[in-house]
Amino acid sequence: MRITVLGGGPAGLYSATLLKRDNPAATVTVYEQNPRDVTWGFGVVFSDRALSFLEADDPDTYRAFAGQLETWQDITIDLMGDKTAIDGVGFAAVARLKLIQILTQRAEDVGVELKFGSAPDAYTVDAESADLVIAADGVNSVIRNGDPEGFGASVDNLTNRFAWYGTTKTFPTLTQTFRRSEWGPFNAHHYRYAPNMSTFIVETTEEVWRNAGLDQAGDDESREICEAVFADVLDGHPLISNKSIWRVFPKVWNETWYSGNKVLIGDALHTAHFSIGSGTRLAMEDAISLAKSIRENPSDMQAALQAYQDDRKPIVAKLVRAAEESANWYEQFVAHMEMPPLDFAHGYIKRAGRMDDDKLRANAPKFMAQYDAAKKRVAG
Repeated sequence: MRITVLGGGPAGLYSATLLKRDNPAATVTVYEQNPRDVTWGFGVVFSDRALSFLEADDPDTYRAFAGQLETWQDITIDLMGDKTAIDGVGFAAVARLKLIQILTQRAEDVGVELKFGSAPDAYTVDAESADLVIAADGVNSVIRNGDPEGFGASVDNLTNRFAWYGTTKTFPTLTQTFRRSEWGPFNAHHYRYAPNMSTFIVETTEEVWRNAGLDQAGDDESREICEAVFADVLDGHPLISNKSIWRVFPKVWNETWYSGNKVLIGDALHTAHFSIGSGTRLAMEDAISLAKSIRENPSDMQAALQAYQDDRKPIVAKLVRAAEESANWYEQFVAHMEMPPLDFAHGYIKRAGRMDDDKLRANAPKFMAQYDAAKKRVAG
């Protein structure tokens, strides 16, 4: 069996590892345009329960990076300096580069051939004779874009602008911070992913982005503007760039997950808004499902790909719907900021439509006790 993978991120590396592990005689080749040990972004965050998928299905990989994780059990909502803790929402984070390095080593350990620094079309020679071509090449997938009708592809953009920074300021929990500035409101999603580093995503509306001159600003000026908006949060620590361009979030979906011998995985297949922190988890779970489907259909690749779609599509669709509800809340975050802090936090934690108050009382008893007590005071 010959398998060609385009993309050396978590989706590509992990699918290649699992397929080579299950099929030692197969030739599995990963093509990645970046050099080795180079990636964009800073940290990757998982819910603590989300990590169970790795521990159960691939304990070797889980053990390889479990010791690298930063963990915490609360979310903090910071509305104009008024902080509300929401308990019972555990998370874990790891440096994206560390995750890539671990997955790279795992792929090499099982015998995957890795071709870093590849030209965008370098994979095509191998792909012509491959039994399977895995498109793990992200939101701008050349494989998906080369056959949009075959995949039933759709790509739509949200309107808010965001930039993905890092900072040497560390935070005790994942924190959602909301501030008003001379140009209008901003929010920041920030969490530590290493003992001395945090991810710091800055988001605002298109109008405020233009009011602040961020549509014309270079990298240094953009960082200075964001540092000024969040000066009280950063405590003098700088923001750090790594391809930290301003962008809009793309909503990617495909009705058909494979076309011929080509199959989509990860962000090439679907996106989930960064506010729910599930993109990397979904990509790696895609890899597990694809490997399982091929393992159970060893002599019929088309049946395996159909089984992969049948297995994963309903699960992913549910998570993507929740992510879209979360994204819609952020698209309207300026209006939400008019609410009192506890009501604001309550609306935030319910934004994806997966929690009612009874579930919250079970999962976040301290927060809901505070919220219910405040409601009783107002009512009576």
